Amino acid sequence: QFYFLSKRRRNLLRNPCGEEDLEGWCDVEHGGDGWRVEELPGDSGVEFTHDESVKKYFASSFEWCRKAQIIDLQAEGYWEELLDTTQPAIVVKDCFNCWQIYAHIYVCMYVMYIFQNQSAVQTKGHSVDWLWPQAGVRPTWNVISHTFTDYGPGVRFVRFEHGGQDSVYWKGWFGARVTNSSVWVEP
Repeated sequence: QFYFLSKRRRNLLRNPCGEEDLEGWCDVEHGGDGWRVEELPGDSGVEFTHDESVKKYFASSFEWCRKAQIIDLQAEGYWEELLDTTQPAIVVKDCFNCWQIYAHIYVCMYVMYIFQNQSAVQTKGHSVDWLWPQAGVRPTWNVISHTFTDYGPGVRFVRFEHGGQDSVYWKGWFGARVTNSSVWVEP
């Protein structure tokens, strides 16, 4: 018996860049003035050079904003035997930046595999707490990623969650910006 998987990566997240506002995202927390979708380059003035098809991003506010998606791997076409025996690598990636120079931001991304009974198998988190110290230095879009391997049998779901806030508590949308988030199964 053999399996055929496409070599083309397919992002399993829905609406990763805000083209449909917050459609597809769950457990949305709107701290401060809440999430807002903005056009690139937005008020940060920083072009997104990682993927020219990305036109929008999510901007967080002065209190904690977060959002998540739960991916059902079987509903996406990955069958039990493949997940349990082959255990293909699952890659998660997120792109983030901050509003302007001197903006102090907090960004985090948590990804976990979940058994059918909703208990975590593996968890990986990233957090960044920044202060841009030099005048005239523009923030850039940063990429964080992690590849899950050898996660064991029983994995059926992936939860992707990220969030941010402006820690100087300015009213509006001066917190972390996120876009082009992705989760894919390696062929």
